Amino acid sequence: MPITWKNHISSTADILHGKPCLKGTRIPVSLILGYLAAGYSIQQIIEELPDLTADQIAACLDYARDLAEFEIAA
Repeated sequence: MPITWKNHISSTADILHGKPCLKGTRIPVSLILGYLAAGYSIQQIIEELPDLTADQIAACLDYARDLAEFEIAA
């Protein structure tokens, strides 16, 4: 079953000034994407942040994919 980012990521003004973060945490999506961009594996990220799950990390990638597909009509 594919991971849907909306099940794992939220953005509210009172947490991290509205930056998207993993639900129930103060871990921003940008931090996870930064780890992935730096070449960390899912297992290495979990070792750094043991409260995370592989599904949460996959949700960050799904979120990034969704943003990359976003188009503004001209």
